[in-house]
Amino acid sequence: MQLNGYKLKCDYSVGEAIGQIIIWLFLSVITLGLALFVLPYYFLKAPLNRCTLVDPMGKAVGKVSVEVSFGDILGHALIWLLLTIVTLGLAYLIYWPAVVKRLLNAATVRDL
Repeated sequence: MQLNGYKLKCDYSVGEAIGQIIIWLFLSVITLGLALFVLPYYFLKAPLNRCTLVDPMGKAVGKVSVEVSFGDILGHALIWLLLTIVTLGLAYLIYWPAVVKRLLNAATVRDL
C-alpha cells in the first residue's frame, strides 16, 4: 500500500491538554511525585488516540489507536524509577523518548 500524501490529523484541543495537566498536577501532589512515572504514557497517548489518517483528498480513512496495558506501563515505569533514583534524576530525561518509542510501536490504524 502506497502512503504518499497521507497525513495524520489531530483533534486534541488545548482544553483537553489543560484538563490533563490539572489532573496530573493533582495526582503528582497526592502521590508525592510517583505519578510522574506513569504520566508520560497517558499524557502522550491522549493526543495520539485523537488522530485520524487522512488521504490526499482530505477524507478520513483510519483512526490511530494506541493500546498499552497498565501492567506494561507499570513494569516499564518501575524500571525507569529505579534508574532515575540511581542517576539522580538524569534517566527521567531519557525516559520520555523511551515512552514515545513504546507508544508509537503500539500504535495501529483502524479503518473507519
